[in-house]
Amino acid sequence: MSDLNALYTPLEKIPQVHEGLKKAFRSGKTRPIAFRKTQLLKLCHLVQDNLQRFKDALLADLGRPANETDFLELNGVLIEVKKAYDNVEKWASTEKPPFSLFWFSMSPHIRKEPKGVVLLISPFNYPVYLLLCPLAAAIAAGNAVLLKPSELCTTVAALLTELLPKYLDTEVYEIVNGGVEETTKILELPFNHILYTGNGNVGRIVATAAAKHLTPVTLELGGKSPCVIDPDCDVKVAAKRIMWGRLVNSGQLCISPDYVLVPKDFQDTFVEALKQAYEELHPTDPLKSGMLSRIVNERHVLRLKRLLDNTKGTVVFGNKVELSEREIFGPILPVVPVKDVDAAIEFINERDNPLVLYVFTRNRDFKKKVLNNTLSGTASINEVIMGCQAEGLPFGGVGASGYGYTTGQAAFNTFTHMRSTVENPTWADSLLLHARYTPYKSAPLRRLTWMLRPSIPPLPKD
Repeated sequence: MSDLNALYTPLEKIPQVHEGLKKAFRSGKTRPIAFRKTQLLKLCHLVQDNLQRFKDALLADLGRPANETDFLELNGVLIEVKKAYDNVEKWASTEKPPFSLFWFSMSPHIRKEPKGVVLLISPFNYPVYLLLCPLAAAIAAGNAVLLKPSELCTTVAALLTELLPKYLDTEVYEIVNGGVEETTKILELPFNHILYTGNGNVGRIVATAAAKHLTPVTLELGGKSPCVIDPDCDVKVAAKRIMWGRLVNSGQLCISPDYVLVPKDFQDTFVEALKQAYEELHPTDPLKSGMLSRIVNERHVLRLKRLLDNTKGTVVFGNKVELSEREIFGPILPVVPVKDVDAAIEFINERDNPLVLYVFTRNRDFKKKVLNNTLSGTASINEVIMGCQAEGLPFGGVGASGYGYTTGQAAFNTFTHMRSTVENPTWADSLLLHARYTPYKSAPLRRLTWMLRPSIPPLPKD
């Protein structure tokens, strides 16, 4: 691991970096589509040219297998950045609302304006994907960006700090490194948008700091993502996908399956299927095979050990067990027996909204019942993790799992101000608009009001 302390940005320099980004944005440098596309292409090459270095860095910081990093992190970054590169002209183009006879002379349209200087704060678990994907959206939207990588992934942070100036324009895209003290200093400054990915406690701190400046915030906070099991599902497939999803990055993933809700009379069958799935996924000791990431640091190891020490056994019973109340963020999978699907729905609804809801079933009515009676950021049927990277779908939480979107066109819109604009010709007053002026004349003003008033349908009969 690299010594990030040597890279920590001096506190007195942070306001200077922020001021430099503000001046660069005001110069208009980031607005031309050609500039945005060039920077996005360079961001693609920043990743593409250094794939092995990123894999090595993530191995050093998280012990993550190179193939897993390539598949679930680096490839996802390239997909997102290339998507922004391919679509930035379309996303940034002026929009026209539906035609209206009354308003057509004013040429109503929506300009897609960059918000200004945005702040991106990323976590340790996917430190490349969760920083560079929002960066791509912010670049596409024409913003200047201050990036704050996780201080827990020192090798990755050092690599990003080295590579960014070699590929991107550092007048408008700048990295600040540091821990709590540096982040606190950053949050004292006014930004035009903040995107934070991490836990809910820090998310509240970010939102509180942003409120001082009335800064809009996007929060991707994770949350407990349940798996609802229908006994009629393909048990072997469900168990293997859930177990794989739980062990990817050693469970340090905000969309990892966090616990399983299974009917009591199906519990033993499903637990046995989970055990078999584990044996298939890890036929040899994962500590020796190199097929399992490590927990990021000793503090998190002790936290997970304490959770295990406080359980009643390998299967979690009761609604007040800590494992079923807080996001685990580790390779522990509680199995919670419930009476039926209604009890599973009640269990979910008594808690904060999950980031992802996983449902395993072959029954359409079972699926509809769960989806229609719960609320989550996203949902996946008979799959885990993979669907959250599906192209064209916005990704984000709801309620305690966050708000706003972090990928694709939805993320572009996050960093964009939709500026409603009209341009009315002077001759418009010669028609009906002169009726707005005082002294009012009843007949012309009535006609103008009548033209503007919508037609309201009658109430339905009882």
